[in-house]
Amino acid sequence: MQNKREKSVLLIASALLLTGCVERQIRVTSTPPGARVWLNDQEIGVTPCESGFTFYGGYDLRLEKPGYEAIHELRSAKAPLHEYPVVDLAATAAPSKLSNTITWHFDLTPVAERSMDPELALTDLIDRAADLRSQAESDPAE
Repeated sequence: MQNKREKSVLLIASALLLTGCVERQIRVTSTPPGARVWLNDQEIGVTPCESGFTFYGGYDLRLEKPGYEAIHELRSAKAPLHEYPVVDLAATAAPSKLSNTITWHFDLTPVAERSMDPELALTDLIDRAADLRSQAESDPAE
C-alpha cells in the first residue's frame, strides 16, 4: 500500500514538473520598416519588433517614423481556441509548449512635403494672422 501511494505522489509530481507553457507574442511590422512602436504607452522597439503579453483584449498602439504620418489606434488581440476557459487548463497542463503570435502590419504614408517660396509663406502667415485678428475682434470676450 505504501509503495502504491509513493508511486502516485511521484506520478503527480512528475506531471506537474513536465507541464508545458503558453507563450504569447505581439509582432508589429511596417512598410517601410524602422518605425518606433509603443504598446499601451510603453516603447517596445523599432519595426519589425515583438513583445510578450499576458492578457487578450484591446491594446493602444502607436507608430512613428520621421517623414511619415504617425499612426495611433486601438487594436484587439483575440484569444485562440486553446486559451478559452476549461480548454486552457488542458493546454497549460500539456507537456508541450504552445505559442500564439499576433501580427499587426502597417503601411506608413509619407508626409507631403511643403516646399513653399519664403515670400509666399510670409504672405500666408500674415493673412492667417489677419483672419485671427478679425475673428477675435468680432467675438468679444464675455
